[in-house]
Amino acid sequence: MKNIISTRNAPGAIGPYSQAVEVNGMLFISGQIPIDPVTGKVVEGNITVQTEQVMKNIGAILEAAGYNFDHVVKSTCLLSDMADFAAMNVVYGRHYHHQPPARAAFAVKTLPLNVLIEIETIAIK
Repeated sequence: MKNIISTRNAPGAIGPYSQAVEVNGMLFISGQIPIDPVTGKVVEGNITVQTEQVMKNIGAILEAAGYNFDHVVKSTCLLSDMADFAAMNVVYGRHYHHQPPARAAFAVKTLPLNVLIEIETIAIK
């Protein structure tokens, strides 16, 4: 049976999806964009600022479900500009101190609300 995960410490869904779904010890976190959950607005700033907000949002959802970054096994990073990859990678790497997850990164034409980054995450206990 699936368990829907929701927390006010991460932005609410802006469409017909859940923040995360847990099933059989696996947590599937929907793509997170750099929305501040307090204001409900996209954080202003460059890829470093926006990536940090995305990682905070992911961390809040992981925590709400009883997981942490050590449980993450796969990330998919979507960037509006692949030139931002190196700067994104620095912020992303701060959250995975050892045994980082598998990852894919893609440049896409546009992202919701014209943000610079979106990251979806899979974690397992």
